[in-house]
Amino acid sequence: MKTKKFSKAHYDYLKLHRTKKILTLLTQIAILVAFFLGWELLSRFGVISSFFFSSPTRVAKLIGEMLRSGELIYHSRVTLNETLIGFAVATGVGFLVAFVLWYSNFLRQVSEPFLVVLNSLPKVALGPIIIIWFGAGDKAIIFMCILIVVIVTILNILNSFTNCDNQLIALGKSLGASKMQIFFKIVLPSSLKDIISTLKVNVGLSWIGSIMGELLVSKAGLGYLLTYGKQVANMHLVMTATVVLCLLASLMYFAVALFEKLMQKKLK
Repeated sequence: MKTKKFSKAHYDYLKLHRTKKILTLLTQIAILVAFFLGWELLSRFGVISSFFFSSPTRVAKLIGEMLRSGELIYHSRVTLNETLIGFAVATGVGFLVAFVLWYSNFLRQVSEPFLVVLNSLPKVALGPIIIIWFGAGDKAIIFMCILIVVIVTILNILNSFTNCDNQLIALGKSLGASKMQIFFKIVLPSSLKDIISTLKVNVGLSWIGSIMGELLVSKAGLGYLLTYGKQVANMHLVMTATVVLCLLASLMYFAVALFEKLMQKKLK
């Protein structure tokens, strides 16, 4: 089996690209270390009040205590389940609606002003209505999450579908391709990058939706810990829930980024 031989310029390019990736990662780690170190030092020397801002060591201590008791795992699992369900349902429904609107120009023209209005509507204002409809439980929180994510998904993916290269579409039509064939052979492949970008945006929006729902009505979850910590003026608990929330959101984002890399390798 013959091995591929690359030029020195190609090897130099790969080396430079790898060096930039390592430098970017090290810079990101340095920023995080500097942030937590600065936070700790400012709290230790009284520049900022540890009562209002807590400190990394106290947050780490509380995380350890809550992990041993199982309380943190329980609340994190509740919020993670709500977020994943909302993310999956909203992304799936948003993609299907975007496809239908791309397929039908009439439906797209009819629905466009309604989508714009729904997107601009503050979703938290619908909180009382959602609670009346679904009750004070997980269903209301998941619906809030879906409501926040789905409209953005529809608008972003539909915009990507409609911005596909018209010349390629015209070429497909000239070759006798049906609209479904044009979608799967031309429109969808050209929109994959934008779809992945939408997934990344949806990660943040789904966490916002689930936490917003839990702040309105919840008996468990990270949003519940935030609300309870605020009520009892326990900033250590508030900051702990915030740090755990950031960690979980980062893991979910990295999962989407990994999916993006797998798709890129598959398409090569």
